Amino acid sequence: MRKKFIVPMVLSSAMLVGSIPMSSVFANPVDSKVVTSVQASEKWNAKASVPVFMKERHAEKFSSSNTPNALNYLKIADTAVDMTASLSSDAALKKALSAVNAPEELTYEPTSELVVYPFEGENYTAYKVNVNFIGDDPGNWFVFVDAKTGEVINKYNGLMHADEMKTQKGAGKGVHGAHRELHITQVKEAKSGTKFALADYSHKNLEGIITYDAKNDTTASNDTIHVGNSAAFIGDYDRALVDAHYNSEKVYNYYLNEHGRNSLDGNGMAIISRVHYGTNYNNASWNGRWMTYGDGDGEFMISLSAGLDVAAHEMTHGVITYTANIVYRGQPGALNESFADIFGALVDDDDWEMGEDIMAPAEKAKGNTVLRSLRDPHSVIVQNEQRRAYSTNGGVYPKHMNEFYHMPTSVDSGGVHVNSSITNHAAYLIAQDIGRQKLGKIFYRALSVYLTPNSDFSDARKAAVQSAIDLYGGGSKEEAAVHSGFDAVGIY
Repeated sequence: MRKKFIVPMVLSSAMLVGSIPMSSVFANPVDSKVVTSVQASEKWNAKASVPVFMKERHAEKFSSSNTPNALNYLKIADTAVDMTASLSSDAALKKALSAVNAPEELTYEPTSELVVYPFEGENYTAYKVNVNFIGDDPGNWFVFVDAKTGEVINKYNGLMHADEMKTQKGAGKGVHGAHRELHITQVKEAKSGTKFALADYSHKNLEGIITYDAKNDTTASNDTIHVGNSAAFIGDYDRALVDAHYNSEKVYNYYLNEHGRNSLDGNGMAIISRVHYGTNYNNASWNGRWMTYGDGDGEFMISLSAGLDVAAHEMTHGVITYTANIVYRGQPGALNESFADIFGALVDDDDWEMGEDIMAPAEKAKGNTVLRSLRDPHSVIVQNEQRRAYSTNGGVYPKHMNEFYHMPTSVDSGGVHVNSSITNHAAYLIAQDIGRQKLGKIFYRALSVYLTPNSDFSDARKAAVQSAIDLYGGGSKEEAAVHSGFDAVGIY
């Protein structure tokens, strides 16, 4: 059976769809077809550099090699080496996958190349197969399969073997120049010395916080864990990756410390970010398995990973997936977006705005400094003209049910990115009476205990009221604050 590769699903939980013109929001659809060819075979070519694996025996170096001098260098010229392979590269790949207990989902497409491999005094014609995956026991395995017999000659884990993982402190510079203390992992690659990966395995019972470089394309199988030559990630290209890695840990710690939740699924699933997605991509998303961050177009937005609230928003979509799993349409969809905004503002607790750290200078100069405001929805214009056409309040975000945008489901899935500001504002008002922490406790309990896939705004009120009663008692000031907040926005 061929292994499956992780490929993006439809980006159904994007943060920004309702905020900018449609033409600048949607990237070309990602090909979700399973990769059918799972190996790339490199044939022996006497005119090319020969991939020979050996211990250094002489001081003399060759910048390149052909078949005869490679065999001479190995001191096997007097014994003929038959480079004919009896085993196919597909068969060698299957043998290698079995030998390392590879999971169904691989990080990227494995490779297989034919080499002369010296091992324990013998020289073998072998396939060198490279297999990379994450999970409970992540690996970057190199497996040498005898091209004659199909037996595994040797194997080693060249990247992040479970016994060699050494998560340590590192440092980086974020998009806005902030110094970030990071948890990173030493990477030992064959004959390359020690490097450092944006992979954090320091948290108990968590599969890891892992940050991938999407390399400005839209093909997930090309993504690789971001690796640097030192423990300081300070290059310009590093900055968006640094912020994504740093912010992911901040959000993880919030849910763990405030709500006792271990990762998005509550069971320690790996937190994966893919950064530098696409070209001029003005969006961030949760696709059901990982977060994706574009770099922005430099005119409306800059790198979306720069926003802690953006990361918290997308990761909260993950939490929603594994709790209430609220459908992404109409009032339930707006509720889904609202909970993502609310927890985005609770994690990034400097203010009650969303997206202030990802707006481009040119857009700020126009007066557009945030994407949405929980404090004052009316302070932000709905910039997408198609959505704004359904406004009854002058084209600003609504803060009361009498301003509800009655959109068909063909437009913004029924207004999920616009009408969410009504429940956003209710949460803000509740927090003014009881504080951020209690708001978070009440809304997390509502989400994880009471809400269901088709819950609407009224259901959210009932769930929040009951959660306040559960936590603080009937007749408490917390219950009263919830009633007052929803009353103020016309949700009954």
